[in-house]
Amino acid sequence: MKVLKLSSQGLPQSWISLEEAVLHYAAAEVRWEAGGEIAVFRGGHNAVTGEQSVVRINSIIGTRGAPRINPFDLKPSLTNDKLFARDRNLCAYCGSAFHEAELTREHIRPQAQGGPDTWMNVVTACRACNHRKSDRTPEQAHMPLLYAPYVPSLWEDFILRNRRILADQMEFLMAHLPRSSRLHA
Repeated sequence: MKVLKLSSQGLPQSWISLEEAVLHYAAAEVRWEAGGEIAVFRGGHNAVTGEQSVVRINSIIGTRGAPRINPFDLKPSLTNDKLFARDRNLCAYCGSAFHEAELTREHIRPQAQGGPDTWMNVVTACRACNHRKSDRTPEQAHMPLLYAPYVPSLWEDFILRNRRILADQMEFLMAHLPRSSRLHA
């Protein structure tokens, strides 16, 4: 189970473990909380009062002291898992849905022709279509793209990089997605 850590501006910073969240609470770095309580940690007893220390962890925390971030400067890393999730496991050429094991990262302008390995030059393709297209552009192969590539937003990237998102975390992240996002149902 992960906690969504946000900057004081409310921008996603990282997915952190419960233990890392406890450290933020203990250091009084948690500025605000959202979502539901997901864990309770109990510590030792105060020698004077006899009270036991308790730290309650929420699923979303905003922390103090995080550097100011311009979300437009952030470029999400490109991985096959995130690419396939962005493209909803649909082949960009035949339009069929596949399991991740049957998919490939397809370069629109092939690397053999100088095409870069970037979000704007890659789409998801089934193995058969990738093999058929080979080292040609879609135009050269007479295989038009069914959808256009795009660079995921900061919010989309946080959804794409975590497969086990709690409902309240997903609701928070989805509320910030662009209307054009393919991650909307």
